[in-house]
Amino acid sequence: MARFRFPLQAVLDLREREEQEQQRAVAEVESERRELERRLAEFQRAISGCKAHLRQTLGPGHGAVNTGAARLQMNASIHMQAQAQAVVLQLAGVHRRLERARAGLREASRRRKAIELLRDRREAAWRDALQRREASELDEMAVMRAGRDADGSLKT
Repeated sequence: MARFRFPLQAVLDLREREEQEQQRAVAEVESERRELERRLAEFQRAISGCKAHLRQTLGPGHGAVNTGAARLQMNASIHMQAQAQAVVLQLAGVHRRLERARAGLREASRRRKAIELLRDRREAAWRDALQRREASELDEMAVMRAGRDADGSLKT
């Protein structure tokens, strides 16, 4: 049986590779985003812990307050907040890059799907033509068979 051969298969292969590259780009930025979110969550937990410790240290029932230790604890908390804010800024940049990467992936997918749709249409047209050709050949054989006598000689 004849096989369908898509003349633009090389273009389709290229579109698939481009889409895979865009998928990798999105995955890399997603990984970076997850890492920054993990770091931000760590900072938030540490800041909460510092504040809780400071409240406990400055709270009632502890007698004399060590102002030096409290100042160090507060400075550490402020430093962690500054680091967390830096991570938030990095995260905002990563979100912008992620949106650009996703837009690139959508475009690459759209381009691949357009070529696949063209391939599918051409294959359907090829199959229709093949079926018409086979039906025509069968009709011709039936006409030839009907033109013969029972003993195999041609009717005249």
